Amino acid sequence: MAGHSKWANIQHRKGRQDKLRSKLFSKLAKEITVAAKMGDPDPDKNPRLRLAVKEAKSQSVPKDVIDRAIKKSQGGDAENYDEIRYEGYGPGGVAVIVETMTDNKNRTASTVRSTFTKNGGNLGETGSVGFMFDRKGQVIYPAAVGDADTVMMAAIEAGAEDVDSSDEGHVIICADTDLNTVSTALEAELGESESTKLIWQPTTTTELDLEGMTKLMKLIDALEDDDDIQNVTANFEASDEVMAQL
Repeated sequence: MAGHSKWANIQHRKGRQDKLRSKLFSKLAKEITVAAKMGDPDPDKNPRLRLAVKEAKSQSVPKDVIDRAIKKSQGGDAENYDEIRYEGYGPGGVAVIVETMTDNKNRTASTVRSTFTKNGGNLGETGSVGFMFDRKGQVIYPAAVGDADTVMMAAIEAGAEDVDSSDEGHVIICADTDLNTVSTALEAELGESESTKLIWQPTTTTELDLEGMTKLMKLIDALEDDDDIQNVTANFEASDEVMAQL
C-alpha cells in the first residue's frame, strides 16, 4: 500500500496528468462497460458497476461519458473483453501484477511480455508473484474529512480492517468482498470518497535505491501507456530520500 500511494505521488510530480487523464478516462469507461454487460445496467442492482461508476466520478469523469459507457454495454456492437492477469518480476526483483482487459489476447500477451523484457523485467506464470499480495478493497479520503480518530471510528463501524492516516489523507482497507458495503457506510458518514476500488496489497515489499526506482518507473510507465492494461501494482518500497530525487 505504501508503495502504491507513493507511486500516485510520483505521477503527480512528473506532470503526466493530461496524458494520464485521457487514458484513465478510457480505462474507467471500459470497466463500466464490462461491469454493466456482465450484470445489470442499473448501478443500484450491480455492485461491480456501482463501484466502477463511483471510481469514475471520483476521478472527475463526465456524467455523459459514464452514461455512454453503460449504454454501450447494452448495444449489440459492444466489444467482448477478456480480463487477464499477468504476473512477473521487474528490475531489482520487484513483484509486478498487471491487470488487463482486452479484445485480443495474443496482442496483449505479446505487448506485456515485450514490455517486461525491454525494461529489465521477466514475465512469469500466473501465480508466480500473486502469493505476495492480498486482494483488498481500498477507500481513500482527503485529510480534510476529519482527524485520524474520527475516520478510524467511521471505518470500524463500517466494517473496515485497517486505516492509514497521514497529512496526505486517509487510506481505508477492507476485505475485497466487503468493499461495496464498507464504501456505502463510509459515504453516509464521511461523504464522497476520493477513490474506491479493489487493489492488490503487498504482504512483503522489496526496497529499491534510486537506480532501481528509476528503472521500475520506466517499466510501469510503459505498461500503463498501453490501452489494454487497466492496472499495474508493484511491491516496491523506497526511502523518502530516494522518492524526493525522482
